[in-house]
Amino acid sequence: MIELKRLSPREVSVLPDVTNALRWLQQQPQLLTGIGRGIERESLRVRADGALSEQGHPAALGSALTHDWIITDFAEALMEFVTPVDRDIPHLLTFLRDLHRHVAKKLGDERLWPFSIPGKITDPQTIELANYGSSNLGQMKHIYRQGLKHRYGSLMQVISGIHYNFSLPTAFWEARATAENDSRPLQDVASDGYLGLIRNYYRFGWIIPYLFGASPAVCESFLSDTSVLETMESDGQGTRWFPYATSLRLSDLGYTNKSQSGLAISFNSLDEYVVGLKQAIATPSAAYEKMGLFDAQQRRIQLNTNVLQIENELYAPIRPKRVIRRGEAPSDALQRGGIEYIEVRSLDINPFSATGISEEQVRFLDVFLVWCALIDSPDMDAAQLNFVKGNWNSVIMQGRKPGLSLKGECGQHNFSLQEAGLALFDGLDTIAQILDGEPNGPYQTTCQRLRGMIVDPESTYSGKILGVIKQEGFVGSGVTLAENYRQALQQEPLEILTEDIFAKKAAESLAEQQDIEANDTLTFEQYLASRNG
Repeated sequence: MIELKRLSPREVSVLPDVTNALRWLQQQPQLLTGIGRGIERESLRVRADGALSEQGHPAALGSALTHDWIITDFAEALMEFVTPVDRDIPHLLTFLRDLHRHVAKKLGDERLWPFSIPGKITDPQTIELANYGSSNLGQMKHIYRQGLKHRYGSLMQVISGIHYNFSLPTAFWEARATAENDSRPLQDVASDGYLGLIRNYYRFGWIIPYLFGASPAVCESFLSDTSVLETMESDGQGTRWFPYATSLRLSDLGYTNKSQSGLAISFNSLDEYVVGLKQAIATPSAAYEKMGLFDAQQRRIQLNTNVLQIENELYAPIRPKRVIRRGEAPSDALQRGGIEYIEVRSLDINPFSATGISEEQVRFLDVFLVWCALIDSPDMDAAQLNFVKGNWNSVIMQGRKPGLSLKGECGQHNFSLQEAGLALFDGLDTIAQILDGEPNGPYQTTCQRLRGMIVDPESTYSGKILGVIKQEGFVGSGVTLAENYRQALQQEPLEILTEDIFAKKAAESLAEQQDIEANDTLTFEQYLASRNG
């Protein structure tokens, strides 16, 4: 029997008491068997000197529109690796590494940039937007990116990250419904449970950039605001940093969108979330109306002039998701079948991994997300949501500062990050034991190692990579890591996939794109109108 540690009164005031929930889970550990996971890793293709590639997406890799595993994001040079859903961590990570091994062999002298923040980009106007062919679907994806470029700028859009998709087994939600005498359809129970997880992620997810934030520095060419540059430390050779920052990618300098701060997106119920999302898509924006739909050459530069062009434009550290059908909007998919999984979007690229993510990160996310699903999760109004975001901002900009204080949700007291982090790991340790099912398993080992980062901030990812960057410079250290990973991946054999599988997948994706292009029956404007309902 696992002994449940009693938190001190002070710790209880910092974090919810999870004792009863842990006891419930301890009595039926099989409820965590079959957690679903998926990884989406973004990475820029660069030349040997770290400059952004000006080549199109390699044809040998297949169609970026229809390939299941290897696609592009905002730009032709911004690759994205997508794994299928997997319930085995080593298999998941090996599959992801096989994708990287294959691509490394197809890129010639190019390599993958190992940081979230791009290297030196002399002129953002040279960034070529992703091209998906002549079909209506391909045009829509391209014009959507035109809109992103005109609204937020291309530099922001080529910041890279990791998305971690997570789902709990059906048995977990069935047991939850039984324990709470909840007779509603299971999809409603699961949807409410995932939304509770999301609210708790907002409350306590600052632990993610603290531990794993890996973008404390930038190349000064990334920032045009001289007033900001003057507040940063510098090596005098193009590298700038904040001394205690963890993830500038998540800050106002990075992949955020101030224009969306006023959106009334609620996570208290699925209906409220969908209504808020659909309202944002239908709400006109004066600023975007001023831009217009077309440029001087009558080329379309955005899909519409509303606050959001499409639902994916919403910037959030975590999202409720469901696999969509072709032509279906994400919110319609959620209404149809409820929340199927959640997408964690606050992970920087891990510069210490050739694939951008490590096993310890995956195992920690499993444990932390289970904890978020277990503890009580009161509803949050807009003011409360904005308040807890303040803790995120503190950790993002000053996470390694000695004695850093965070604010309790009511705002009536402060507590130290270290105090909260250690209290959090007391609950996580028990979940790790349940997941391992035996002493000293990999989940427990992970928690023990990461607990040490709470005590020693310089051992966090941001602390370690800043030490490297200070020695070699931002671009220099990125070039070194990129080349090391390129050589390693090129020399490694495939373990799960084969070159024949990759060749077949590429050919099938190209044929599927041709089929889509050949079967368009609507004009683009008709197609766009049909998608808008």
